[in-house]
Amino acid sequence: MSRSRSILLVGCGKMGSALMTGWIARGTAPGDIFVVDPAGPDVPAGVSVGATIEDLPDGFVPAVVVLAVKPQVMDAVAAPYRALVGPETVFLSIAAGRTVASFEDLLGSEAAIVRAMPNTPAAVGRGITVLFANPHVAAHQREMCESLLAAVGQVAWIEDEALMDAVTGVSGSGPAYVFHLVEAMAAAGEAAGLSPDLAMQLARATVAGSGELLAQSPDDAATLRENVTSPGGTTAAALAILMRDDALTRLMTDAIGRATERSRELAG
Repeated sequence: MSRSRSILLVGCGKMGSALMTGWIARGTAPGDIFVVDPAGPDVPAGVSVGATIEDLPDGFVPAVVVLAVKPQVMDAVAAPYRALVGPETVFLSIAAGRTVASFEDLLGSEAAIVRAMPNTPAAVGRGITVLFANPHVAAHQREMCESLLAAVGQVAWIEDEALMDAVTGVSGSGPAYVFHLVEAMAAAGEAAGLSPDLAMQLARATVAGSGELLAQSPDDAATLRENVTSPGGTTAAALAILMRDDALTRLMTDAIGRATERSRELAG
């Protein structure tokens, strides 16, 4: 296994598995990936698997340790990996709410740590991840972490870790807002007389298709909205309700504000 390219993935649940699939699809050799997960997950041929850090090969020095376990068990799981801290290794956490300082407490103040906030569309390669690095992360390690997360979608960096709470409120929790929009549209369709199945089919396809159009179009969201809206037509009538007194914007601002506040509370 190449010491310069090796990836140690700690935890292979939904997000960890999605990341690994993306890495291999983008050309990472399975033999350069070692997974530690006591559940013994199914992995692609060539990927090595162990139950604990004790199963790593002697002298193994990964280029990156990706910590992909749940935040509530992170302390117990991550602490033993302090043994791998060194200039050749960067630690990349995708655990929501876990600050860089919390990892420095676990791994030592000299550890190179990148904190990431991905979201669930990463499972289909359409996620977005925001990254923050501590001062010990070298330029080539930043590039490596960005490349690893780019395997499942877009990537952006922040230089102020405090902004990660707002990132969590917008993109980390955001998919749930969109899914609830589908539920609300379907319920409204039923109220207008559609069968439940057809109402859900229409709402689901409309939101999914609109998202894909937004992704592929060079136009911004406001322009795309205007393109659908004929003066005096049905869309204009509906938007007059949604946009009256900025109702939807104010509701979303309140919701994301509360999610941001809760993120701060959970981070302690």
